[in-house]
Amino acid sequence: MNLYTLLQQREANDNPVRVGVIGCGKFASMYLAQALRTPGMHVVAIADLNPDNARENLARIEWPAEQYAARDFDDARRTGGTWITDDVSALFASTTIEVVIDATGDPPAGVRHALMACEAGKSIIMVNVEADVLAGPLLAKKARESGIVYSLAYGDQPALICDLVDWARAAGFDVVAAGRGHKWKPEFRYYTPDNVWDGYGLSPEQAALGGMNPKMFTSFLDGTKPAIESTAVANVTGLTPAPHGLNFPPGRIDQIPNLCRPMAEGGVLDHKGQVEVISSLDETGELIDYNIRYGVFVAFEAANDYVARCFREYGLATDDSGRYAVMYKRWHLIGLELGISVASVGIRREPTGSATGWRADAVATAKRDLAVGDMLDGEGGYTVSAKLMPAAASLADGALPIGLASNVKVIRPVAKDQTVTWADVQVDNTDTAVRVRKEMEETFGGAFAQAAE
Repeated sequence: MNLYTLLQQREANDNPVRVGVIGCGKFASMYLAQALRTPGMHVVAIADLNPDNARENLARIEWPAEQYAARDFDDARRTGGTWITDDVSALFASTTIEVVIDATGDPPAGVRHALMACEAGKSIIMVNVEADVLAGPLLAKKARESGIVYSLAYGDQPALICDLVDWARAAGFDVVAAGRGHKWKPEFRYYTPDNVWDGYGLSPEQAALGGMNPKMFTSFLDGTKPAIESTAVANVTGLTPAPHGLNFPPGRIDQIPNLCRPMAEGGVLDHKGQVEVISSLDETGELIDYNIRYGVFVAFEAANDYVARCFREYGLATDDSGRYAVMYKRWHLIGLELGISVASVGIRREPTGSATGWRADAVATAKRDLAVGDMLDGEGGYTVSAKLMPAAASLADGALPIGLASNVKVIRPVAKDQTVTWADVQVDNTDTAVRVRKEMEETFGGAFAQAAE
């Protein structure tokens, strides 16, 4: 609760948290819109493959032009301005920048940036949850060994879920389930960029006016984003997936305690301590009122009758027995809240979520029959979506992570709805992201074999 005070102290001492941002898209733009209003924080440089696009976005969020007119790092530090560059390596080479934000959304690039952060001794905040899901447990381990902080991004749902889980456990509650909301029907998993706007009730013209990226919105609709984000949460918190992945049970917020209890007690959970996603659509496809589509939740259990009575006395939403309850945040503000991570990492050296083990995976699953010679087009594309799996099952099946399912050729037929495996595609084993992912599998996979003995 003291981050604002600590930021004010950094401002008063003329020692702001000095930040570098990689990628100036929607998430970064939302953060940058707030950064100028936050004491004790200085965005020294922004690296983007298209600097002109970065400048256009800064103008769109109403940054004054003189704020991003710095000529280099020295000029930015002297004037308090921001340097725009296309040279990512310059951010890591800088002696000025303390914290780097990866907001690229590109899994292989995110892996490379995390490794560069370790080498440069700079803490890194991974807006790029896709990279975290690809190799986060290993990247977090390497970061700790390098003496830097590796963190998920506050404002994005995974970090907010982890925050709620931490709150519940620090207050002495046993967490039964945690997760997020989502607009979901089973047939959504087959949507592609060609028909995605049908799923949102929009025309292509309306989507174009809003600047909406069809591939990005396909990844939301087809279940890929929920699988990715649930994987990140599991690897941070120790919660685990059901063997079959996500259930997507529909329900109101006040129905979550009934849903998020074990099946033996009338709920949908395979086990206590599970990651789950609640659908905002009922079985007929109608929108449920008082839903948690844009929010996050944690379901927890009363240890005894006294605590259950306290739940009732203070008006918590509980299940029929009164023993399971829910706490939630109904909305999230993505990049507008990212400054919480920057302050936590830059001042306290505390991550807002960092993988502690490999427990879950988001794996490529065929949207249609895939033939030899087909090229996979990754998250939000035409060929695959992501499915949540326990990490041990993913390793045993040789499943291909969704983060590596882009621009790779199919070399064995894969039937619709089947998991795509390493053996089904042709990958470049010299690629850094591929090597790091396989290193992670080797590093953490031994624990699965020991557990099975």
